Amino acid sequence: MKVALVCDWLTNVGGAEKVLLRIHKLYPDAPIYTSKYDPKGIDWFKDADVRTGFLQKFPTKLRRILGPLRQRYFSKLDLSEYDLVISVTGAEAKAVRVPNGIHICYCHVPTQYYWQMYKDYIKNPGFGVLNPLVRLFFRLMVRPLRWADLKAARRPDYFVTISEYAKDAIKKYYDREAIIIHPPVEIEDFKVKKKKQKPVEKYAENSYIVTSRQVNWKRVDLAIRACEMTQRNLIVIGEGPEHKKLVKLAKGSKFIKFLPLMKKEKLATYLGVAKGYLFPSLEPFGIAPVEALAAGCPVIAYGVGGARDYVKDGKNGILFETQSAKALAEAILKFEKMKFDREKIAKTVDGFGVERFDKEILDFVKKVGKKSGKNK
Repeated sequence: MKVALVCDWLTNVGGAEKVLLRIHKLYPDAPIYTSKYDPKGIDWFKDADVRTGFLQKFPTKLRRILGPLRQRYFSKLDLSEYDLVISVTGAEAKAVRVPNGIHICYCHVPTQYYWQMYKDYIKNPGFGVLNPLVRLFFRLMVRPLRWADLKAARRPDYFVTISEYAKDAIKKYYDREAIIIHPPVEIEDFKVKKKKQKPVEKYAENSYIVTSRQVNWKRVDLAIRACEMTQRNLIVIGEGPEHKKLVKLAKGSKFIKFLPLMKKEKLATYLGVAKGYLFPSLEPFGIAPVEALAAGCPVIAYGVGGARDYVKDGKNGILFETQSAKALAEAILKFEKMKFDREKIAKTVDGFGVERFDKEILDFVKKVGKKSGKNK
């Protein structure tokens, strides 16, 4: 089949981009259509035929307020030459029309700033002094934007998603059924080989770890506050627009240490000795905590969202039910009274690997291709 891939944007490294990269490896000759591409922000697709349109001229910082223009851009793309289009999206890319082929939408979650997280975006859009203007825009436009998003959700022939939480959300907001194919996680790269393990700083053995892109909805602030409350050591790994705020929040605390992004080999060694991994954000899946589990590191996760698909309470970590620093602090204290077997923890995520993802995607494409008669 003649194949094309579509994604919302390619401007930074994240879980959605990891999914797209894996599908690109399955279909290396398929062009990738997107609204904005920044090879400096993400250099994973240098070998790909990445195609953009008029939105490429807009600054990357404006991405979150360009939803209406993205809807128009994707809905006007001419994809009539393709037998198969796979859109990898949590926003507007599902709006593409595939008149002569199959459209499989790998949907992370219904567009969050229109649906589940609308109130959170209104509360803090993340534009600093421009927040009042952005709030006004969203309040005025949310109804037509939701209508357009619902219309776009009718276009894919099939929905694939990443977790039970996401599947339920797709049914709730779009009234569409979806099958679950968990994202690919490079679990073998995080399996700790003790003989080859490089030594890490001693403090890591007595610390909790949180790794993420530092944006407001990741709620790294809760991890910092909880560790301050319990006087536990925390290593915060990563960077992002909220970094300065998080450093200010820590106030030079002896319990909080910030480290920059690091290669996965080094990260695996930190995770392999850390007390636990903190995951306080509400996410439809969450690749980073699965990587932590692969390294044998137990996870303390907010119990609403995709974490329920892999964090088994008392077996490889624990879940807490209220997204607050107090609830996380209480979970840390509860966690420290429990015992975990790191080798057994690592085995709990063996079913989330890359090869499994490849097989499930290819099998699904073959299955729907046979139904449509496009299994060439």
